[in-house]
Amino acid sequence: MANNLYPIWKAKLLTDSLGGNANLDETGVEGTFALLIDTGVYSYSDAHDFFNDLSGVVGEATGKEITNPTTASGVFDGDNVTFSSVSGNTVEAIVIYRKNAGANTTHYLVAFIDTGVTGLPVTPNGGDITITWNGSGIFEV
Repeated sequence: MANNLYPIWKAKLLTDSLGGNANLDETGVEGTFALLIDTGVYSYSDAHDFFNDLSGVVGEATGKEITNPTTASGVFDGDNVTFSSVSGNTVEAIVIYRKNAGANTTHYLVAFIDTGVTGLPVTPNGGDITITWNGSGIFEV
């Protein structure tokens, strides 16, 4: 599987801006998060739209917030992400999602990334895992 933006999120960008949930450059409760994914358990699907469609999350169940996010010229970028004390299955992908104050059934899936990220795949050994994003940005719309 190659990197892909979830089509339902892209469609929402064009129609209603996700009711304000499209602002990837915000942080905090309304932040953008990255998850470590075992692709032996989770398979990308164009039909997946919300966090509750995911399986195979490794490490921190809600992921890590992408700090200092930017959106310029259609490119989303942010600081590299470090997951602490990770154990579990091998990680082959990252899923980025947009968190809000609601239930995880309202947290939009944004991107599935399994190529172009330094540090993947990785087998957790109880230590930290740092994901280093591509120098040209995390993804482009």
